[in-house]
Amino acid sequence: MRRLRAAYLAAALAVVLAGVLSRVLHSGQPLVDKYLGDALYAALVYLLLRAWRPGDALAGHALASLVLLIAIETFQRTGIPARMARSGNLAARLLAIALGTGFSWYDLLAYAIGILALLLADCALVRRAARADPGS
Repeated sequence: MRRLRAAYLAAALAVVLAGVLSRVLHSGQPLVDKYLGDALYAALVYLLLRAWRPGDALAGHALASLVLLIAIETFQRTGIPARMARSGNLAARLLAIALGTGFSWYDLLAYAIGILALLLADCALVRRAARADPGS
């Protein structure tokens, strides 16, 4: 279980790095430049949940990730994160950056795509590991 948790945390670190790069380097394709980061954000949430409880069902983590991200995206509609972003408090501004400040249906779609991509990859890896070690 320890190795599995470490693998998910390493993957999460790689996703964070890819997310930062997606915001710094631009492809010239608005769809990729804007929504790749959102899909990676969702993938990070999935990976962190997997690292926290690696023995739980994959689909459960995918659903929990999506519900959490829908809640965060819906919270943006309250205007609270936007007010936090304008705050003089550094911690509030950083949290607003992490939460986002503007609701978008397209963000929800990007989250779903990011989670689905990780879920499919995770399922494939689990099947492959089970074939390699049939005694487990």
